[in-house]
Amino acid sequence: MKLTNLFALSSLCLGVLAVGCQKEAPDVDPIHKPPVVNAGPAQTINLPTEGVLLSGSAVDSGSKIVSWLWTEVSGPNVPTFASEGSASTNVYGLIIGQYVFQLTATDTFGLTGVGMVQITVKGPDSVVIVANGTNSHSIEYIGNSTQDFTNANNLEIGAETWTIGGSQVAVRSVIRFDSLPSNPVKSAKLTLYSDPTPTTANLSTPNFGSANTFYIQRVSSSWTTAANATWATQPSVDTTGQILIPQTNASSLDLQEIDVTALVNKMISSGNYGFEIRLQTEAIYNSRIFCAGGYSDATKHPRLVFSN
Repeated sequence: MKLTNLFALSSLCLGVLAVGCQKEAPDVDPIHKPPVVNAGPAQTINLPTEGVLLSGSAVDSGSKIVSWLWTEVSGPNVPTFASEGSASTNVYGLIIGQYVFQLTATDTFGLTGVGMVQITVKGPDSVVIVANGTNSHSIEYIGNSTQDFTNANNLEIGAETWTIGGSQVAVRSVIRFDSLPSNPVKSAKLTLYSDPTPTTANLSTPNFGSANTFYIQRVSSSWTTAANATWATQPSVDTTGQILIPQTNASSLDLQEIDVTALVNKMISSGNYGFEIRLQTEAIYNSRIFCAGGYSDATKHPRLVFSN
């Protein structure tokens, strides 16, 4: 055999050997890939809303989704899924805290993909306290230095000056809401509704007179309807931060969302004794009369709205 042929044969054998020693590539299916799952955007809700809608989706290039599953990854409690086997479901029973929910999608090849979403649950944006006769108390102090006609029936509160039996008397009123927050609030708004059926003053219209401007003040000493229901025993008030409500010629005028934040925060820190209303100048024949917590129409009860 010629040397050149031997060299060629050797090269061929080495080539075959080299091919036989190559490492095989992994068996990868370039078509079938796991689904890409989107569990939806992060959400923040405020109590008293305690449910949220989770809405997910998935993209699968080589197959279709045959099943869905929502599960809780973490959270302060175990809520309830309305339909955990659907792409979208409501979740109920949430409490304050952060939750992470996971959506798993499975395709026809048994491949799965997951996506996660965070839900944050905060306390209420606002708390509304409506005076209802059991969570509030009020007294109308009606009298003067020698006479007393005080009314503690919790039906109306008034700031007025009138006459009874020919004697001039003033009317000042206190009202207390029992359920104040324990911590300072960002805002507090008081709403008072004019009494359409007043039992004092002219017995016809809640507002009267040319000098019915009045104050809303913070009551600064403790009182009860049993122990402090006379003109002589009315509680003390703090004029610091008092709110002046201007004169009105309207026979009836509801007062919506009066900003009483400073007064309420002082009550929270110094004792909850409520509000007093009284005329700026107790001149005869002026009145501003409002419904109290015992008034027959509950839609006209005083209310406080707190924002935290």
